[in-house]
Amino acid sequence: MRSYLLVAIIVCLLPWCVHSKPIDTLKADIELLLDSKRAKVGVSIWDQNAEPVFSFNGDSKLPMQSVFKFHIAAAVLSEVDKGKWSLEDKIKITPNDLDNGLWSPIRKKYPTGTELTLSEVIRYTVSVSDNVGCDILLSMLGGPKKLEDYLHQSGIKDIAVIYNEENMQKVWQRQYENWTTANAANTALRQFYINKNLLSDKSHQFLWDVMKGSKTGRKTIRAGVPKDIQVAHKTGHSGKNAYGVTGAQNDIGIVFLPSGQHYYISVLVSDSYETSETNQNIIAKISELTWQFFTNKTL
Repeated sequence: MRSYLLVAIIVCLLPWCVHSKPIDTLKADIELLLDSKRAKVGVSIWDQNAEPVFSFNGDSKLPMQSVFKFHIAAAVLSEVDKGKWSLEDKIKITPNDLDNGLWSPIRKKYPTGTELTLSEVIRYTVSVSDNVGCDILLSMLGGPKKLEDYLHQSGIKDIAVIYNEENMQKVWQRQYENWTTANAANTALRQFYINKNLLSDKSHQFLWDVMKGSKTGRKTIRAGVPKDIQVAHKTGHSGKNAYGVTGAQNDIGIVFLPSGQHYYISVLVSDSYETSETNQNIIAKISELTWQFFTNKTL
């Protein structure tokens, strides 16, 4: 009798048993949220051990937009670790680099060109999603195929990188060729966070400091957690086409809990006929529900 009781206690202490009801609630709440939305949404939520908590269209191939700037930064830092570059190296930015009309705080601050350190270019690219910085870094790597190969070799399989920002934004449909999945986005976050021989300690610390310093996406993942909670994340956004369709409104990141634990969350909103505000609210609400699941607290 005592042995049966011990087995019952052990079984009910397993994670899936402890969280079975909250997981069902989380699943139902997210599915209800998405049911009426005119959009395709990929969601992936993992605990810190990469145990899947919830996935919805998690393996659907969806456009990344600027989310891939995180991947670019990681690849560049890998080359820094090999001695190819230093974070203190000066990168010349010419008027020709700036002449593409894309979003660029670098161009706004230095309209005639400048020299920035490699670390500054990475910060601009990730933290404020600078497209000039992005394409300079991608060119330094040897182009989209080199980045894609590096990511595949690093264990991130479900991702394709065909275009840089300038070429992608010339034709609406091209964004769909730069794709990933919500599950693969979580894989990328985890691979570079647990850092099994991918980056040096210095590069790892720098990458995640930059991600924690992201200035974009205040109305997405960050909006779903308390203001004092640290979030390391990268957004991506396509804007709308002539038919009012948003190709991508994305946010992927790691949320750091007061307990010292963390979780991974990636939400990719694609082909949406909703307003920009609604698209952002989809991500924010999923973020909030996820926060409540892990903490049993409301905002």
